[in-house]
Amino acid sequence: MIKSMTGYGRCEIQKDSRKYTVELKSVNHRYLDVNIRMPKKLNFFETAIRNLLKQYANRGKVDIFITYENLSEGEGVLKYNASLAGEYLKYLKQMEEEFSLENDVKVSALSRYPEILTLEEQCEDEEELWLGLKDALTGAFQQFVETRTAEGRHLKEDILEKLTGMEKLIASVEERSPQIMAEYREKLETKVKELLCDTQIEESRIAAEVILFADKICTDEEVVRLKSHVLNMRKTLEEKEGVGRKLDFIAQEMNREANTILSKANDLEVSNYAIGLKTEIEKIREQIQNIE
Repeated sequence: MIKSMTGYGRCEIQKDSRKYTVELKSVNHRYLDVNIRMPKKLNFFETAIRNLLKQYANRGKVDIFITYENLSEGEGVLKYNASLAGEYLKYLKQMEEEFSLENDVKVSALSRYPEILTLEEQCEDEEELWLGLKDALTGAFQQFVETRTAEGRHLKEDILEKLTGMEKLIASVEERSPQIMAEYREKLETKVKELLCDTQIEESRIAAEVILFADKICTDEEVVRLKSHVLNMRKTLEEKEGVGRKLDFIAQEMNREANTILSKANDLEVSNYAIGLKTEIEKIREQIQNIE
């Protein structure tokens, strides 16, 4: 099943006192471009997160947002730096004596001095931290793939519908070609008769002129190739994943053939059919830009 490059996923998990929330969204991009926002405590897992995502996505600009909370009361430990407090007091005493100032420092004031009292985070088990984070990531990534797959299904249906419309236009071009030849021959014979005033017309000369004209406007090869490209695109749409670039190449080849038909067209109907083909191909190419 083909996937869109547009998707969204979210998962929130709480394990014991740890709470993980993962949210991600993606838009179109030529390659896989990943941007991760998370607490510094989890930076160690960035490579593992990127490797895990590669199991779920091949292309797209993906933004991942991760939040983490430790709900336990013992999350931090208060540390008292006695030696530094002594240093502060020593210099305050020195300042008192040198400048004849009153030393009015109290414990409450001293405790607010830099680095006297500090709150240090407890070291957490990295393995346990990763197991919880991985579960949250997996849940979000799975939902992310589901939304991409659903959107991909809609894209596929739309492209198939447009391919059906293209097939009708191709058939019209194919059907119109012999009619153009017959009309040209009739016009040519009428014109020659008028010029020669009912003088005997050489059938071989007329036939030769019709052949030359037919060679100039013949679109048989382009029609055959277009049919082949339509069939190839239908088959590619049935492949499992990673078909975006291949579909884009096929669409480029389709456009090339449609341009050739339009350049050869010496008939208003065929010109309109060719323009219709180009319009449908452009619509298909716009949709393909969304496919992974």
